[in-house]
Amino acid sequence: MARRYDSRTTIFSPEGRLFQVEYAMEAISHAGTVLAVLSKEGIAMAAEKKVTGKLLDLSLAPGGSGMGGEGAEAWMGGGGEKIFLLNNNILAGLAGITSDANSLVNFARNSAQRHLFTYDDDIPVEMLVQRLCDMKQGYTQFGGLRPFGVALLYIGYDPLYGFQLYQSDPSGNYSGWKATCIGANHSSATSLLKQDYKDEITLEEAKELVLKTMSKTMDSTKLGSEKLEFATMTLHPTTKQPLAKIYRPAEVDALLQKLELGGTKDDEIGVGEGTGGGGGGEGNVAMST
Repeated sequence: MARRYDSRTTIFSPEGRLFQVEYAMEAISHAGTVLAVLSKEGIAMAAEKKVTGKLLDLSLAPGGSGMGGEGAEAWMGGGGEKIFLLNNNILAGLAGITSDANSLVNFARNSAQRHLFTYDDDIPVEMLVQRLCDMKQGYTQFGGLRPFGVALLYIGYDPLYGFQLYQSDPSGNYSGWKATCIGANHSSATSLLKQDYKDEITLEEAKELVLKTMSKTMDSTKLGSEKLEFATMTLHPTTKQPLAKIYRPAEVDALLQKLELGGTKDDEIGVGEGTGGGGGGEGNVAMST
């Protein structure tokens, strides 16, 4: 029945469904898991890296060997495969087709810089999310276009609403969350977050909850920096300005070892095999993350 109505994004089925949008969401369900937890002190985010292998030259990946950092260093070091800095006050975690994600990241960064140039102030978190979703929605309404096969989690801070966590999907819908997950195994991860999340959670507890949930839902027997990215959004203790931090591989391993969830020794970094789950692996380098 679907084959009669899924050739164009502009055609509704008799049940009122847009099949191409649903197919885009299905592509996301095979990508690496991304989850985030909101607290009053900040936000923690973790993401599963699907592209791992002995022959992969990590120095040529986004961020290279100097991946990660805090504040301005997060810009210079760049992101990795999954987590990117959109503005000084906003980080994003991506699940889906890599090339689509890169296009959206560039659009978001340009929008944030235009706002900064015009108003001399960081863009509010929801405003950037809304601009990105407006573009994504347009790709579901006009002929000759296909939806973006990527979902995003946004973590950020602005003086109006404080710390915020948003999720958007290929349809252009977005919503605010206290804790949420996208990508493979998102249903089981969401169930675990519902059980363990509490409103008065601290940032340290949020970090622990994020990593413990990842350890239970990822199809890997041991967590390590070669399979995991981690980031936080907090306030600078002195200036009280938003402070984004993308953890370096050594910092990720140290945090995992502290929580007794794994960690990778220095001589083991970069030699992991594919993580499995959702059809990931080395064959998906250009397709899904």
